[in-house]
Amino acid sequence: MSQLAGRCSPILGGGPSVNGPRRAEIRPQSRRDLAHFRSSRLWRAMAFREPFKARDHWEKLFLDCSRRYTGNLSLFNKTPVRFFCSISSSGVQDNRFVRHTSEGETEPSSYTWPDNQRPRVCILGGGFGGLYTALRLESLVWPDDRKPQVLLVDQSDRFVFKPLLYELLSGEVDDWEIAPSFTDLLRNTSVQFVKDRVELLRPLDHLNRIEMREPGRSRSGGLVQLESGIIIEYDWLVLALGAEAKLDVVPGSAEYAFPFSTLEDARKVNSKLRMLERERFGKDSPPIRVAIVGCGYSGVELAATISERLEHRGIIQAISVETAICPNAPPGNREAAFRVLQSRKTQLFLGYFVSCIKEVSASENSVVMTRIGEEISIDAKNHQNKFILELQPAQRGLESQILEADIVLWTVGSKPLIPHLDPFDQSNIFSLNARGQAETDETLRVRGHPRIFAIGDSAALRDSSGKLLPATAQVAFQQADFAGWNLWAAINDRPLLPFRFQNLGEMMTLGRNDAAISPSFIEGLTLEGPVGHAGRKIAYLLRLPTDEHRVKVGISWLTKSVVDSVTSLQSTMTKVISGS
Repeated sequence: MSQLAGRCSPILGGGPSVNGPRRAEIRPQSRRDLAHFRSSRLWRAMAFREPFKARDHWEKLFLDCSRRYTGNLSLFNKTPVRFFCSISSSGVQDNRFVRHTSEGETEPSSYTWPDNQRPRVCILGGGFGGLYTALRLESLVWPDDRKPQVLLVDQSDRFVFKPLLYELLSGEVDDWEIAPSFTDLLRNTSVQFVKDRVELLRPLDHLNRIEMREPGRSRSGGLVQLESGIIIEYDWLVLALGAEAKLDVVPGSAEYAFPFSTLEDARKVNSKLRMLERERFGKDSPPIRVAIVGCGYSGVELAATISERLEHRGIIQAISVETAICPNAPPGNREAAFRVLQSRKTQLFLGYFVSCIKEVSASENSVVMTRIGEEISIDAKNHQNKFILELQPAQRGLESQILEADIVLWTVGSKPLIPHLDPFDQSNIFSLNARGQAETDETLRVRGHPRIFAIGDSAALRDSSGKLLPATAQVAFQQADFAGWNLWAAINDRPLLPFRFQNLGEMMTLGRNDAAISPSFIEGLTLEGPVGHAGRKIAYLLRLPTDEHRVKVGISWLTKSVVDSVTSLQSTMTKVISGS
């Protein structure tokens, strides 16, 4: 038996392929060996072992051991060990995946591509980068035998047009307008969609690069393991997973602060505001206090939208470590936003950072120091879910502050969602920057991985001056166009194009009928007010993913605009008549 273990142990670590799942039972020599053998971490680490180069030698060894010791391979009487082996559909039968499952667990299954002969493109993430890359691939002209099969994977079943999330709070748009389902968007295309979360990535394009370039050979580019256990073997991969809010920055932020980056976040914030509006309905009710951490684009747009919604019933407090709002915005946008916030009496705490967020205890009273130095008493028994924000100065000459809030919104900090790689294969590790983004070359390919493209928040790409491109929708939108073209070029053995970002300008919403636009092609021009609002809506309407969705949303917006205009006219006439 020891001879068998010595000869077969390399095979169990990632040996040659077998024709289908097999079961093997091996008796451990001690309880310590048994614990090690059952360790889920061990088997997870074995999940993506590198295929052996001397495949024929190991296959012969495995078959020889199987014939000689078949009668002795039955040793675990209580907990069987199962192995799942994914066979390459490209004609090269390497052992791609081995996973251990215990009793009651579902064995992993391999995703079945419709056609094993055509290239397989897997796109992870259905945001601006991922969805628009898939649609770009669909729109290109392909030779009959080269048109790729495209699979889009996202943890949500809806695409979210994030720049219009603020309009959900103001009531200008409905959910379906800015968050259509992937099923509806991809109905008239050949793109397949899977709702799942990415768990592990095992790229293989860093191996056998010369063989991959040989005409007529379609070697696998790697494997993706989903949270559900599905294994996807791909030829080309696009990383477009975006980023998520980074809340674990200060004590209490993860527990009490609301992020604002997804459809679910917007729904939660809207629901919380509605609850507060119902509770504070009436002239004698205390105002609703909203604290917004961060005065970048997102924080300022939130402050402008919520201040207009609450009007005199709310007190908006915006906090920023910088001494100015939107420090990276064009001067025209920054000045327009500052005027709007001042007109709506938004309190700006510039030059401060939040050191702690606490919930007021319901069993005690609290004393809060306001900005101007007054002391106000809070009866915690009558004010549930109150929060205290402790502010520390980031600039000289400022004093510490303590703020009270009914709701805290967090708009600073994010972290890219790069999937985990095989920890036992150090040769395939991505080159990541300090933010956790994959380093790419100018063609958007991940460095060291010629069959993986990264775009949007997943990519760390610099412009001609060496400055890192911002993680904005505009950048992801343009990168998707280049990624689709470069995939076409790579599959058809054509030269790839270097990505060049073209700044078209910046836009921001400041309320239901107010916005600011600074186009890049006219220096110094800023469109404000209703004109800026209309221009922003038209620009975003044209960027919606499909023609069918653009038509539906355009009709909906036009109808709402007519209804609002008629209502406004009736209100004006009523005031004139009553005044006369």
